[in-house]
Amino acid sequence: MQKFFTILLIALFAINVSAQDFTVDGINYNMTSANTVGVTSKASKYSGNITIPSTITYYNITYSVTSIGNWTFNDCNSLTSVTIPNSVTSIGDYAFSDCSSLTSIIIPNFVTSIGDYAFSDCSSLTSIIIPNFVTSIGEYTFMNCISFTSVTIGSSVTSIGDYAFVDCSSLISITIPNSVILIGEGAFYGCSGLTSITIPNSVTSIGKGAFGYCIGFTSITIPNSVTLIGDWAFIGCSGLTSINVAIDNLNYAAIDGVLYDKDIKTLIQCPETKTSVIIPNSITSIGNFAFYCCIGLTHIAIPNSVTSIGEGAFVACTSLTSITIPNLVTSIRDYAFSGCIGLTSITCNAIVPPSLGLSVFDNVPKSIALCVPAGSVNAYKAADQWKDFIKMWIVGIESQSSISNSPSSINIYPNPTVSDLHIDVKVGDKSNTNFELINLQGQTISNGNFDGNTTLQTKELEAGVYFIKFINEQQSIDILKFIKQ
Repeated sequence: MQKFFTILLIALFAINVSAQDFTVDGINYNMTSANTVGVTSKASKYSGNITIPSTITYYNITYSVTSIGNWTFNDCNSLTSVTIPNSVTSIGDYAFSDCSSLTSIIIPNFVTSIGDYAFSDCSSLTSIIIPNFVTSIGEYTFMNCISFTSVTIGSSVTSIGDYAFVDCSSLISITIPNSVILIGEGAFYGCSGLTSITIPNSVTSIGKGAFGYCIGFTSITIPNSVTLIGDWAFIGCSGLTSINVAIDNLNYAAIDGVLYDKDIKTLIQCPETKTSVIIPNSITSIGNFAFYCCIGLTHIAIPNSVTSIGEGAFVACTSLTSITIPNLVTSIRDYAFSGCIGLTSITCNAIVPPSLGLSVFDNVPKSIALCVPAGSVNAYKAADQWKDFIKMWIVGIESQSSISNSPSSINIYPNPTVSDLHIDVKVGDKSNTNFELINLQGQTISNGNFDGNTTLQTKELEAGVYFIKFINEQQSIDILKFIKQ
């Protein structure tokens, strides 16, 4: 019986040891299997120079050190160096995050896994070599390693996680190996020191904002292997002059350095340095942040084929002075024209006011003219955000206040009319006069000029309300409204 209790106590002790951390030579460990342990955190932060052994002996049992656990050295601001043995195969989440005094570290060759945030905010690290057995780089792994100047990525890495190198602002050199298939969202966002990068033919996906604010870029080439590019992949690349696409890419194309989908239906991104762009007539959608911060653009012609304008499409285009929104546009997403402080007029040809996302015209002066189809004025005056514009004018007609049924110098009759319209110019004002006949949508039906009195051929017009704009030799403008029955 006594022998039984002795065996039971030994077993309970072994269970207790395996369930708890233990310390050997100032380093905390946790059992991960019968003969392996991982390094773990401790209440008093690690500091100075730490050498992790490849094996330890505890209660006469030898264990192999194979991992560095989650949060092990997190926020150890006085840690200056760590020697990791070749026995280690994995480095956990946040393992070295916020080790601001750590200047160098060698990741052993047999490490296969590096966790999320593992070296984030290691502000003194100047370089890193990711060994060949690592297959993926986690999310935010090297975030804010602001002293990084070079990174070597091992030949087995297939994915670079979201924001893996975000804000590594001193990074000037990195080679993406041919093994990489995925470049995650924001992977190199804010790497302002990079002047170029080669995307290998193995890459199939580039995440949202992957190269955002890489202000040193002047050009970028998308290889034929890429099948997906996330929104605003190159946002904030203020030095970018052209985006190029391999001619045999099946999903994307470039025209004059501007990125489109292969069918030329969506304009995806325009380099910020462009001062003029001709948008093809096939385009139906302006993508999210497509013209973000194109501060050199003073004018852009949006073709009549366009039906939607994406989020932030023209945000911070501060030199734009006017914009015309085509009649087929049904929706304009959040912040599309936010920060376009140079606008002096907006023309929207859509009969039904397009639905608007959040703050579409944020920081756009509401005192500028908004020109809309005549038959839609009341709808725009009632529509959210559109109604904020003080001057609601009719398309093709400068100001509603100039519209009159009986102007001082010209008379038209009969009004309403079922046939032609007679125009009488009062005595003393027989100079050559130009005219435009305009429908409720602001479209010019016909134009011409005459001297003195004349008859305008209106018999074949469809029933409805029309306007005639007269401009004489002195550039005096009269606008008359008439009804065709």
